[in-house]
This record gives sequence, C-alpha cells and structure tokens, in this order.
Amino acid sequence: MIVELGHFALILAAVTAVVQSIVPLIGAHKRWSGWMAMGDTAAMLQFVLTAAAFAALTYAFVVSDFSVRLVYANSHTLKPMIYKISGVWGNHEGSLLLWVLILTLFGACLAWFGGNLPPTLKARALAVQASIAVAFFAFMLLTSNPFVRMEMVPFNGQDLNPLLQDVGLALHPPFLYLGYVGLSMAFSFAVAALIEGRVDAAWARWVRPWTLAAWIFLTIGIALGSWWAYYELGWGGFWFWDPVENASFMPWLLAAALLHSAIVVEKRESLKAWTILLAILAFGFSLIGTFIVRSGVLTSVHAFANDPERGVFILIILAVFLGGALTLFAARAAVLEAKGVFGMVSREGMLVVNNILLAVACFVVFIGTIWPLVAELFFDRKLSVGPPFFNMAFTPFMVALGALLPIGAMTPWKRGKLGRISRPLVPALVLAIALAGLVWAMQTERTLLGPIGLLLASWMVFGAIFDLWTRTGRGDRNARLRRLRNLPGADWGKAIAHGGLGITMFGIAGLTAWEVEDIRVVQLGEQFSVGAYEMVLEEVHDIEGPNYLATTGTVRVTRNGNEVTVLHPEKRIYPVARMPTTEAAIDYRFLRDIYVVLGDPQDDGGYTVRSYIKPLTNWIWLGCILMSLGGLASLFDRRYRVASGARKTKAVPAE
Repeated sequence: MIVELGHFALILAAVTAVVQSIVPLIGAHKRWSGWMAMGDTAAMLQFVLTAAAFAALTYAFVVSDFSVRLVYANSHTLKPMIYKISGVWGNHEGSLLLWVLILTLFGACLAWFGGNLPPTLKARALAVQASIAVAFFAFMLLTSNPFVRMEMVPFNGQDLNPLLQDVGLALHPPFLYLGYVGLSMAFSFAVAALIEGRVDAAWARWVRPWTLAAWIFLTIGIALGSWWAYYELGWGGFWFWDPVENASFMPWLLAAALLHSAIVVEKRESLKAWTILLAILAFGFSLIGTFIVRSGVLTSVHAFANDPERGVFILIILAVFLGGALTLFAARAAVLEAKGVFGMVSREGMLVVNNILLAVACFVVFIGTIWPLVAELFFDRKLSVGPPFFNMAFTPFMVALGALLPIGAMTPWKRGKLGRISRPLVPALVLAIALAGLVWAMQTERTLLGPIGLLLASWMVFGAIFDLWTRTGRGDRNARLRRLRNLPGADWGKAIAHGGLGITMFGIAGLTAWEVEDIRVVQLGEQFSVGAYEMVLEEVHDIEGPNYLATTGTVRVTRNGNEVTVLHPEKRIYPVARMPTTEAAIDYRFLRDIYVVLGDPQDDGGYTVRSYIKPLTNWIWLGCILMSLGGLASLFDRRYRVASGARKTKAVPAE
C-alpha cells in the first residue's frame, strides 16, 4: 500500500507541476496577484508530494520489498542498512527520483526565501522551474517508473553493484545532484528575466546566491567522486577523464564563470548578455551530463543506464529547454545592452579573461568527451580520447587562470594601472619563486612539473593573502588586523576559494611529478623496497564480511628499520552479484600516502602486489574543501543572500 501511495503522490506532484508552470505565468502577464501567489503554494505542495514519493521508495528498500522491481534489482537482505538506503539512488530510476526531488526542493526554497523578489519575476521563475519538473516527471512516469511491481515476488534481491556499496559513493550522488539541479535556478532566473525584459544589478544579486550554492555542492560532489575513485577502484588515480567525470566537471567550469560574470553585472551593469548565456549553458551542460550518464551512447565505469530510447527522451528535453532559451535570448537581445564602460586593465577586463579561459576549457573537455561519438556516427571510426589529450589541451588554460587570479583580484573597477596593481604582489611572487627554487634544488629527478606547480600554487595562495591584507587600508598593525576581521564574507570567501584552487593544483602537480610506483610478484615473507620504504607481505588469509567474501593480505611497512604502518589490502567477491572488487589499503598522511593493492595469486604461490608512494594526494581534496568553505563564506555574506536588498528595486517589465 505504501508503494502505491508513493506512486500516487508522484502523479499528483506531476499534475501540480503542470499547474505551477501555467498559472503563475499567466498571473505575471496579467498582473493578477492571486494567480502569481499560486506559484508559491504549488511549489511547496510539489516538493511535499515528491518527498512523500521518495520516502515511499526508501521504505520499500529498507524493508526489502522485493515485489518492487527496482528493489529486487538493487538490494538484498544481507546488505548493510546504509547501502539499502543508498541503493534508492544507486540506479537509474531511483536516481532520477532524487533528481526531481532536489529540483522541487529548489523551487520550494524559492517560494520560502524569495519574499523580497519582485512578484512578477518570482512567479515567472517558479513557472520555468516547474516546466523543467514537468519534463522530468513525464520522463520518469513514462519510461523510468520506480514503483513498478513484479507479478511473482522473489525470495531475495540481486544486490546493488558492489562498487556502489561504499560510504563515499553513497554521499556522492546527492551532493552532485544538488549542484547539477541547483543550476536550474540560474536557468529559471535567466529565462524569467528574458521574459520580463529586465536584466540589471538587482537581478545579478538575486541569481548569485543560487549559483554559488549549486557550485559549492558540485565542488563537494566532484571531490567525493574523485576520492571514491582513488581508494575504491584500486587504480591509484584520482581522475581519469571518464565521460561521467567530465559530465559533472563541465557545468562546474561554467558555473564558476557565471559567478564571476554576475559580479560584473551587479557592480557595473556590463556583460549582461554573456551572463544570461552562461546561466543558460550551465544548466544546458547539466542536461548534457544527464544524457551522457543515462543514454548509453558513451561507456563509463559508473553510468546509470544503457537505453537509447531514454536517451532520445532526454535529447528532446535538452532541445526544448536549451533551444527555447537560446531563441528567447536572441529575441531579447535589445534589453541586454551593456551600460558600463571599462578599460582593458580593470576588474571587468580581468573577469572577462577569467570567463574566456573557463569557457574555452569547458569547450575543450566537451570536444574530448563527445568526439568518439561524433567519429563513430559521421566517420564510421572508433576512436578513444584519453588522459594525454585532456592533460595537454586543458592544463594550459588552468595554468593561465592561476597566474592571472591574484592580479585580477586586486585590479580596480573601470580602469587601473598594471604597475600599481602589481606592486603589492611583489612579495608574493618572490616567496613563490623562492619556494619553487627550493623544491627544484631538493628534488632528484629534475622534472619541472613539481616546481612549476608549487610556484603557481604559492603565487595564488600568497596572492590571496596579500589581497586580503591590502583591503585593510593603512595604519598600525592592530588597526589593520581589526579591519581584517571585519572584512565582508565575500572578500574572505574569494581569498579562501582562490587559495584552495592553488592548493589543489599543487597537489595534482606534486602527485604527477613525484609519484613512485612498483608492481611485482611477492612471496609470503618476502621483503621489497618502494621508494624510501621497505615492505613485507607477511600473510594472506580469507575472511567473511556481511555480504561478501574477501582475501586479505597483511603488509608491514618500515623505514630505516622503524615500523611505519601495517596495511590490509583486500580482494572481495560478492556472491549475489558475482562481482569482484579491489579494496586498496592506504596509509593517509599529510605529505604522502602509502597505497597497496593485493592482486591475483600466481602459480608459484606468490601474489601480485601493486605499491605506490603518492605525495601530496590529500592536498587535492584539502583544496576542494577550502574552495567549498570559500563559497560558503561568500554565501553567508549578507549582501549576497537571496533577494538581499531586492525591495529597493521594483521591477517593471518592458512589454
């Protein structure tokens, strides 16, 4: 009965979304306040009904109701409870329901917290948000219904994909979807502004918090996915340029560009057309990511579905919303005229360069991701675009971005002088060069990648610090420290986020330049050296987990005769899913990781062992955490909260 109630709630939510997509739009056009207010009620009701449907599906997984086809295909009675719950979204249908739940949540948040928005803009944004929900409700109910029953109830389920039975990946999809779907708010605001015929500083101030929240969640989601790939897949890498990884990375790049572009609209009423276009494209690339993950046109380790018919449905959604928004964008070009004038050396100019670098980098990733499909369709050739292409084509844009960030952050609005801007950054540059030189002198293999990475990272971190210090003005040190504490959250957020990006870049450069890898067949009791460490495979034995069988090794690690750690790598087999997995054993430290993977047994009685010394790996995720914290600090700046100061400006749309 609960499953049927959930299905009924899902249908009611779809009907509510249809009402919300029509009634407020008419009300905004006719200036009927009652009809516009209907959008708030419908948005909240739509969220409550979708949440009820999601709760019903979660209940079916928790109690192992195998009469539901989705539960049968993705759960098992022996599975730990946390993975029964994460199994709700560890599949195509359930993840789509989570997608729609978050979509309706953002619409409800707009209804709850958008009280200071102009009524017409709010009503139109709610209507656009609901129209997206209508499309995905239709997609779910017509092609991907999670509540389908089975005629014969099986005794037990087929279990969840073992690779997904992990805490990191249990959290990864919800955060990723909060970012993906959160960009729909920027899209809704952009389309609503185009319909209304008004794009100004107040609009930019309203749209920035939503975009910032989506960017924060997307950053956390990508970092969790990278961390999971690092320790779970047993490949020893944090990023593989997989199509699904790229599908989340492209909207992240465009969202970062949108955040910076919206600043120019807010401060100088310039770049209006470009900012609206970015808002449309950022969500458009989220839809492209949905297509990549769910259509099966590109293979991936962690794609959800392999159904071309569903892919066609998503393509139709993409064409309708992206094509419709771009058509409206072209028709409303007259209202997007820029007002502010600025010189090449100015904050506006630097933000334009920032946007160009991020947008072109996104385009490079898109070409590399989609090119195998294009080659197969039009040239009948099977091609593979791998990490060498992405590393070569993408890295220069990120290096240029990192080099310009400290200068751009300190450049004044409208116009400035490069010499005056650069003077306060000379100490930061000297420190960065000194650190890079120190590393160059200490390292043995004489590769430039590590020192260059440290130079770039130090430049960004020290540049952010000196930027904060120069904002305190002049005076004695105590007075400047007091002013430093009282700087707006956005200033602190910018510095922390830029510093976090620098730390992530250094982590990537250091890992790539100084990693030590060793692959060999090891006998029990044999000692071998990896870098500065000695390792001994002491024993290998079998253990039984809650829903798996495992072969576990014991590897003792020493350095100069002193014990460092004891590691226990595993090879697991999940009998129900009949799928093996590799569980790497990792000794996490601030400056390095020791990473050991147990391979297959050999005919001579030994085991294949892969060992790595991975320097600075944790700096990659530390940088991601700092970027997220920087975004959070900016989000809580009172100037950028939702609809802050909106009552000062009454929007009168151009009819």
